[in-house]
Amino acid sequence: MDKKALYTLCISILPLMVCSGIVYSVLTLYLSEDLGASRTQIGFIFMTGSLAGAIIAPFVGKLSDRIGRRPVILGSMIGFMLVFMLYALTGHVLQVFPVQALEGATWAAMGPAVMALIADIIPAESRGWAMGIYERTWFLGWIIGPALGGFMADAIGFRVTFIIGSILISLGITSVYMLVKEPTKPSV
Repeated sequence: MDKKALYTLCISILPLMVCSGIVYSVLTLYLSEDLGASRTQIGFIFMTGSLAGAIIAPFVGKLSDRIGRRPVILGSMIGFMLVFMLYALTGHVLQVFPVQALEGATWAAMGPAVMALIADIIPAESRGWAMGIYERTWFLGWIIGPALGGFMADAIGFRVTFIIGSILISLGITSVYMLVKEPTKPSV
């Protein structure tokens, strides 16, 4: 069992999970307070992200089978970095719809690719444990992210918070690029 590879993957994607918690703790406030979005518009914005993810999920899962898990994970993380930068740059609520669609698509790519990579590097008898470690990474991000996002939004504003999130995600991208390896042969 390659515990080191699993922990390296989880540590590498932790900044993204923290930023995920940041965005969901402040995005609705940003949309309503800074961009003047109505409650209905906010609902449709989040629906747009989910719709994009639902449409693209089977395709990106198949893509990770064809080109590898690591390239899809890196592409997803780059997408998230762009999403955070675009949130910082939006000036009108209508501009958020395509950004949210990109966010939904990147979530749809991230989940299957990471789980498939874990299945590739961990033997079948330890996959449940390994998936639990991956889920712990999500929860740690969602423990740290909302508190950090709320604090930063109060202290430095929404837009700077999103820029800092983009920088944090770029650290995760660098870590995945340098430390996470595509397995040569899946574990059975």
